[in-house]
Amino acid sequence: MRRHHTAAALVLVVALSGCSSTGSDEPEAEAGAAGPTAPSSSSAEPSASPSDPGAGPDADPEPEAKPAPEVSVLGLSEQRHRGDRLRLGAVREETAAYTSYDVTYRSRSSTRTGPESYTISGVLNVPQGRGPFPAVVLAHGYIDPAVYVRGQGMTRERGYLASRGYVALHVDYRNHAESTDDPDYQLRMRLGYSADVINAVKALRASDDVPVADDRIALFGRSMGGGVVLKTLVAAPGLVQAAAPWASVSSLEAQNFDQFQRDDPADDPQTRALAERWGLPQDSPRFWQRNSSRPYVDRITEPVLMVHGRFDDTCPPGWARATQRALRSAGVDSQLQWYDDGHAFGPAFNAAMDRTIEFFRAQGV
Repeated sequence: MRRHHTAAALVLVVALSGCSSTGSDEPEAEAGAAGPTAPSSSSAEPSASPSDPGAGPDADPEPEAKPAPEVSVLGLSEQRHRGDRLRLGAVREETAAYTSYDVTYRSRSSTRTGPESYTISGVLNVPQGRGPFPAVVLAHGYIDPAVYVRGQGMTRERGYLASRGYVALHVDYRNHAESTDDPDYQLRMRLGYSADVINAVKALRASDDVPVADDRIALFGRSMGGGVVLKTLVAAPGLVQAAAPWASVSSLEAQNFDQFQRDDPADDPQTRALAERWGLPQDSPRFWQRNSSRPYVDRITEPVLMVHGRFDDTCPPGWARATQRALRSAGVDSQLQWYDDGHAFGPAFNAAMDRTIEFFRAQGV
């Protein structure tokens, strides 16, 4: 049954995606102050705060004349995104609480070089009952696309949400599983991942087969997917009602490069290609800033709950603190919740999920 719309409507991060919980906030983590439709904010690029790690004077971007560079977060925001044709495939699992399906949808974007269209695969959990149900779109962390299989990376989260009444759509992204390949996705800084998340939300709203409450949709990303979610919020403000990045990569792409790629021999061909095409962070700091979410977090309109483990040795806790400071300084309604756990969330998983669902419900999702 089709519902009427009631609401307006990454990235070179090669993070690994995936100890008892206290569930308390650290002092610096207190809540802050309170394609695409064309955003109304200015196209001038703000500079990163000098207090942020890795954002020295040479890294501050200059004001950007319109139009924004295509390979940039603002360039992503200027594209027109259209998601539709959500198709239910084979039933993967049926429980007393939900049914899980293989799905595909169409992810379309209008770029300066012309329209692009990708078929994106994923997994959809639908609660038992008539609905309409609130929905969460899931953005998984880094798993080598050569070995990735459909729905990998957030299986626990998907089931947990569906068993508590949420439609949960896990996005595989382009170049993953049965999705269409984009041969330039690496050189385009994986911004296509965020385009696929934007279009997943739109495909859910356009579907006649999935009973989704159009004005009760949230985003949930972990590790690399946390960075995908932050870029999505910047590129498409007002798309959803809330977002929760877990164990997120840095909101500065130069830091992600240094952490995950610079010294990794497996990435040598990709690093050479990036160096030849755009220059590495030390050579082209403005390019890497333009592909980061932090300089543009003032565009975010949705409440954000960041969740991070104090013992995370993949995405350092300092990254979460710096992103939260930037969100708070920009006036974004944001919180940072700490748990005594590592990157993959083991002992604290249930407590962190309950806190995330509590946050979503507080935002009406």
